[in-house]
Amino acid sequence: MAMATGEGKALDRIRLGTAPDSWGVWFPEDERQTPWHRFLDEVVEAGYEWIELGPYGYLPTDAAPLRDELGTRGLSLSGGTVFAGLHRGGEALEQAIEDCRTEARLLTALGARYLVLLPEGYTDLDGNITQPVDLEPSQWNDLVNGMSQLGKVLADEFDVSLVFHPHADSHVDRQEPVERFLQDTDPTTVSLCLDTGHISYCGGDNLELIRKYPERIGYVHLKQVDPAIVRRVEEEKLCFAEAVRLGAMIEPPDGEPAMEPVLHALSGLDADLFAIVEQDLYPCEPDVPLPIATRTGRYFGQCGLGPIRRTT
Repeated sequence: MAMATGEGKALDRIRLGTAPDSWGVWFPEDERQTPWHRFLDEVVEAGYEWIELGPYGYLPTDAAPLRDELGTRGLSLSGGTVFAGLHRGGEALEQAIEDCRTEARLLTALGARYLVLLPEGYTDLDGNITQPVDLEPSQWNDLVNGMSQLGKVLADEFDVSLVFHPHADSHVDRQEPVERFLQDTDPTTVSLCLDTGHISYCGGDNLELIRKYPERIGYVHLKQVDPAIVRRVEEEKLCFAEAVRLGAMIEPPDGEPAMEPVLHALSGLDADLFAIVEQDLYPCEPDVPLPIATRTGRYFGQCGLGPIRRTT
């Protein structure tokens, strides 16, 4: 049953896609991850037409063969992701600019115009704290000023939009730092990638962010979290990677936030958006992702998002 958006609002300005993350892909190379050609084939089988690039180097990085691989499957590219630790200062900004230039060249060659920038985390896969949890004022300034500069470089040189992705176990995770980040960065060069799962995982309010900063929502990652596992994470002080291994990210509609109110709010924005399904599954068995991705695509199709191919 399709979701009623109300007030004449429609979801036809929101394009649905998926990402390697929903197939358990976190790294360019990892023997536990789904091979890239299987990922592409299963994306088609699950019904999607749009994908993200994933970690740079997972999919082919030469534009011509990647274009052929996508084209033969009827797939298009929405954007890509880069991690950076801009709070580290000038050298980190220089490295991020070069990394983002490399990615932007590939993205634009494939017609994509969004680069999702994720902040460096302070925990590793085993839960070890790898750097201070709280930033000094000078580090915060390096982060927000560097982000604004990086966004300007991408806009000026590539006509690519920088969308910042708050992330659990990073310095921009909870509601307060997310809002502070938006207030301290240049709205002309930096937008927000609203990851519904990370915001909820960190106790934030997706609807409040959409309400307060409608002009800053530039891109969306759709995911839900299991509140019971989030409570366990808080009680046992587990890191995000450990939470994912416990199944913290859950397929809709069984988790939080409730998707229909979020989609309703997004449909009211005066913007064309990508909404990319990103259900963290690392690591997972190879046969796990496809059924989940298929059911998830069908669910969002029933909510009114598309395009979704008809699958048997």
